[in-house]
Amino acid sequence: MKSKFILLSLLSSLLLPISASATVDYNIAKGLAPASKDQSISVLKPFKGDFRILGSKTYSEDEQAKFSPIDYAVSWGLFAEPEIARHITVNQYDRYLNWKIDRLPVPAEQAMQMVSNMHIIPANPEIAKQIKHVKRGDLVRLKGDLVEIKDKDLVWTSSLTPTDTGDGACEVFRVSSIQWIERVKG
Repeated sequence: MKSKFILLSLLSSLLLPISASATVDYNIAKGLAPASKDQSISVLKPFKGDFRILGSKTYSEDEQAKFSPIDYAVSWGLFAEPEIARHITVNQYDRYLNWKIDRLPVPAEQAMQMVSNMHIIPANPEIAKQIKHVKRGDLVRLKGDLVEIKDKDLVWTSSLTPTDTGDGACEVFRVSSIQWIERVKG
């Protein structure tokens, strides 16, 4: 009996540091300050806007999930108008966004500048809860900062221009405030 107790004690002492470390690694995704010595957040510039939510995708397995537990596919400007936004279909995968609309109301180059994939980082635990309640069709006012994240070999830098397109054009957005302007019922 004593040997089983010693074995269980040894196993739990070996497992505790692993799970404690994993929890600390995910502090940022929970809206807490980085606690891992390898992690840092640098503010690049303040950012805010009114965005129509076209879709969202949660992540828990990729390297960036330690910081951003959810991505929002968003539109703004003319493409945030409900009669246009409802016709935009999105496909979010591996932190990328593909979208389409059957009839473009503006030239393609202009249309590409009004849709984006935002990697959302909660600035505090309350925002970490709120970001899960945003739904397709909601119009939200988001405020916070575009940031750069570092963790060991990872450097994840936000685009600083909301109208750019292609790889690297996503906003890495540390959100400090969510205000619903319009909420989808249901």
